Amino acid sequence: MKVLVVGQGGREHALLWKLKQSPLVDAVYCAPGNAGTAADGINVDISDTDIRGLVKFALNEKIDLTVVGPEAPLCAGLVDELEKLGLKVFGPSKAASQLEASKLFTKRILRRANVPTARFERFDRAEAAIASLRTLEDGPCVVKADGLCAGKGAIVCANHEEAIDAIKRILVDREFGKAGSELIIEECLVGQEVSILAIVDGHTIIPLETSQDHKRALDGDLGPNTGGMGAYCPTPLITDELMTEIVEHVLIPVVHTMNMEEMPFRGILYAGLMLTETGLQVLEFNVRFGDPEAQPVLMRLKSDLAEILLAAAERRLDQIEPLEWDERPSVCVVMASDGYPGSYEKGRPITGIENADELEGVKVFHAGTKLINGVPCSNGGRVLGVTALGDNIFDAKRRAYEAVRKIRWEGAWCRKDISDKVRELLETENA
Repeated sequence: MKVLVVGQGGREHALLWKLKQSPLVDAVYCAPGNAGTAADGINVDISDTDIRGLVKFALNEKIDLTVVGPEAPLCAGLVDELEKLGLKVFGPSKAASQLEASKLFTKRILRRANVPTARFERFDRAEAAIASLRTLEDGPCVVKADGLCAGKGAIVCANHEEAIDAIKRILVDREFGKAGSELIIEECLVGQEVSILAIVDGHTIIPLETSQDHKRALDGDLGPNTGGMGAYCPTPLITDELMTEIVEHVLIPVVHTMNMEEMPFRGILYAGLMLTETGLQVLEFNVRFGDPEAQPVLMRLKSDLAEILLAAAERRLDQIEPLEWDERPSVCVVMASDGYPGSYEKGRPITGIENADELEGVKVFHAGTKLINGVPCSNGGRVLGVTALGDNIFDAKRRAYEAVRKIRWEGAWCRKDISDKVRELLETENA
């Protein structure tokens, strides 16, 4: 069959790479793609937000399955438009995508589903938000723009001064545009953050292997929030017992509530969870594969991804065999451009990717890259996701950073401590 992957980041490269391995798949297209998807598949020069163009291409090329990677086309209704024409697509509807498009919507669903989440207040005027903040004890909080902000709309504040600055950035300076027309001020939860990805067809829920993202820009979880500087899979934080709790007390109630709201959820349900001293709390939902979580998770998947996603699109997930996983853990290290998550230069030639890919158990997934005169060049803040399998998590980390050292471009940098949290956890358990 012919598959279309929509998007241009590291998540989409990982999806295309894994889908291409399926014996069911004859060709995989990526719109618009990047330098990596051009090497592993067929790029199509259509923006991931050009709904009309994507639908026209899917019709003309007789695409058998469309897999939507990023949130923007999902929230713009691409799935709805494809399904109207009888085309098969993996991803949630525009209505169901509100779980990511609106933090206020998500809070309402969580309350109705009786799922634990941080306390919050909603505001659409800076004066009211600041006045309310000043009635609280000075201390940490999180200020979140309501809408889609490319992973940068949640601002963790250490005190009222930082929170007031965040409020002004969102509601006064309009740093996030329409996405910041409303905000919430949320209690700052303390604990370990984990990512749970599950494939859902409206009724059946199949959790994927666990992972842990590294949101902060700098080693030791310091610096500003980013879209993610690396991830590893699996995380020892999630035991079998805790996964059962997550499925029974988070995923099932949310999927059931979405059905009750007549917005059935089909696609990837991504739960960002904080493991606190008082139990798990939901930080956020996304409605697509995480990036960079997708890279280490898909690296370990041995089952046929095309078969799985097609079954989900056809509402028959309950008929597929249990998923098979490589027993080896994986680590993904994001290589970024100097200046990220702020401003950065584009168009810088990258060398060494082929040398890194030749290492055993390593795959370099492209994120912000573009071919210029046949040469892969930087084209974003997060440029590459260097991913490796290893005999254990420490071996996977060693292999990933060995590959990183073979890649060069002007201004390249990365965190040096991706997956070190595992060592900290093991030391704590053995203390």
